[in-house]
Amino acid sequence: MDQVRVLFVDDEPNVLQGLRRSLRSMRREWQTDFAGSGPEALQKLSQSPYDVVVSDMRMPGMDGAKLLNEILVEHPNVIRIILSGYSDRETIMQSVGATHQYLAKPCETDVLRTAIGRAMELREMLKDEPTLMPLISRIRSLPSLPGLYTDIVDELQSPEPSMEKVAEIITRDPAMTAKILQLVNSSFFGLATRITGIDRAVSLLGLDTIKSLVLSAKVFSQFDSASLKGFSLDALWAHCSMVGTVARQIARAEGANRDEVNAALTAGLLHDLGQLILASSLPDEYADTRRLASDQGFDLHEVEFRAYGATHAGLGAYLLGIWGLPESIVDAVAFHHDPMHSDTEGFSALTAVHVANELIHGFMAGIPEEVASGVCGDYLAREGLTHRLAAWQAICEAALDE
Repeated sequence: MDQVRVLFVDDEPNVLQGLRRSLRSMRREWQTDFAGSGPEALQKLSQSPYDVVVSDMRMPGMDGAKLLNEILVEHPNVIRIILSGYSDRETIMQSVGATHQYLAKPCETDVLRTAIGRAMELREMLKDEPTLMPLISRIRSLPSLPGLYTDIVDELQSPEPSMEKVAEIITRDPAMTAKILQLVNSSFFGLATRITGIDRAVSLLGLDTIKSLVLSAKVFSQFDSASLKGFSLDALWAHCSMVGTVARQIARAEGANRDEVNAALTAGLLHDLGQLILASSLPDEYADTRRLASDQGFDLHEVEFRAYGATHAGLGAYLLGIWGLPESIVDAVAFHHDPMHSDTEGFSALTAVHVANELIHGFMAGIPEEVASGVCGDYLAREGLTHRLAAWQAICEAALDE
């Protein structure tokens, strides 16, 4: 990988000087540049390409929120990161749509290295498809099911909103789930562990923050299903919800801990998020892609790769990765069709999601003897899990019968 070009923006000269000193150890990996204001940063961006912009939030004139919103429009390929103090918690909401990740001041070099390095590694997924990179990078929010959007607005505006009810609504909607996990897993909130479950995320963020996200920042939006051709959002969400449910049950059956069980559920809910990205961003092209796969009996992800140079699995994983979601979830989304390409060892959220997804497709096909035909036998053998497939199939069948 070539040197990563990173532009740091802060109106305090001492902060920029401190960054210069602390980042000397990264000079072989990064080519760093510095700007003392938003307008100066935009000028630099117009003159030279950058991979990443790391901006302070509070700056006179043009603040970090306005700067990143302009970068989103003018330079969508750039990874956008806010680096700011805890006192900016409320103003963070102004940039929530344009920001990929939030880092808290003071920020250790290792934290910066991890955030930027991981984002650049994920971007390799799309390096051969230049039209998809700006498409994904421009995404401010993902559309939610109209009924669920109405439900959460009604609950948040009720006299005594319930945290449990809000969490339950969010868990039924992949778009809401992804955005809430993006925010709670940012180091801006200073949490020591990665959050994989929505109930915990809602508890940590609090109803005031979620209400601001929904009603003020408008990071959730209703889905206009009329704009799509041959694509059922209800069917997609029903499948994703079932995969999440079965994946969670499989993880529990394997004695996974709470975080691993939550990761399996969440990854199952989000595993087809890339289909939503393609359907909402390229409605006509994606309708043709889906029709071709159906008419010729090909797997959808194979036709996607031929058409776009990327699959819905890779697209979804890229977005979730640059949003800073836990690696266990990103890995499961990225490789749910081809787990042999993952380096994760042993039973994981990937195992649960891959198996749940393939078994559900198998049962829906209605051919009993081929229910497990899509499950990667080589992967299960590699991880020493082949003997567990029959038990997982029984779990899936029981869930579908309920």
